Amino acid sequence: MNATRWASENVPVACWAWVIALVAGVSLASVAGPGTNQAPSSSAGRAAKSSAVRKVNVDEFEKLWQEKTNVVLDVRTKREFDSGHIPGARNLDVSAADFDQRVRTLDKGTLYLVHCGAGVRSARACERMSAMGFTNLVDLAPGFKKWESAGKKVER
Repeated sequence: MNATRWASENVPVACWAWVIALVAGVSLASVAGPGTNQAPSSSAGRAAKSSAVRKVNVDEFEKLWQEKTNVVLDVRTKREFDSGHIPGARNLDVSAADFDQRVRTLDKGTLYLVHCGAGVRSARACERMSAMGFTNLVDLAPGFKKWESAGKKVER
């Protein structure tokens, strides 16, 4: 007797319904993304969001920083900022309760160079800013620690 015939004769229909529901649930969760409670979005929506943020290395970030029309946003805490930051940077702590409120006062047409210590908080800040309609965001993916260790200018 083959396995398919055995399963169809010996496994109750209710069990098969449970297996199908489980597989469908796992598939839906993987489309929505890990750690989300949101329904999956269209691939066009995801592509549009991801194009608003460009991740760059230290040298590329420095080139953009040297163009004085761009604004550097340091999204670390005030304490971290005060211990050393990129010259000319504005401190806008992504973990502060008023982060979204302060971001809404910024010009959406400006190119923002966003960084934190190691890249996690800047990615989160860029995601939040992108959701608010900002389309010109550059994320220093390796963070300020790599900027500093590369011997780039730091203001204290």
